[in-house]
Amino acid sequence: MAETYKDWHKKLPFALYAYRTSIKTSNETNVLPIEVDIPFLQVFSELKLDEAERIQSRYDQLNLIEEKRLKAICHGQMYQKRMMRAYDKKVRPKEFHEGDLVLKKIPPIQKDFRGKWMPNWEGSYVVKKAFFLEER
Repeated sequence: MAETYKDWHKKLPFALYAYRTSIKTSNETNVLPIEVDIPFLQVFSELKLDEAERIQSRYDQLNLIEEKRLKAICHGQMYQKRMMRAYDKKVRPKEFHEGDLVLKKIPPIQKDFRGKWMPNWEGSYVVKKAFFLEER
């Protein structure tokens, strides 16, 4: 079959399947299940297994794909937790006391003809009463 740009719609279900079953890492890259199996196919050619052994080995390997996918997802979640802890170490809560001068953030949803020249903050305001929330 000659592959041209005109028969892309025939390949779309296969592309969607590959995307939906791919492992997504924390940096938004995908690992397709076939990429996990390529070294395995090379081993077959080197070991010269008979047909029954090759089919059984291939079946066993395909059953392990889901386990590898779950392991990759778990690794990604642990990575995100480590990054969150590292970020949280650097964040310092701000405390405001009566009499402090503060600025008020202007939300970007307000329509203003000045566009990017619109100020981000307004004020200064004096704190009259401070509320302290308990830590979680």
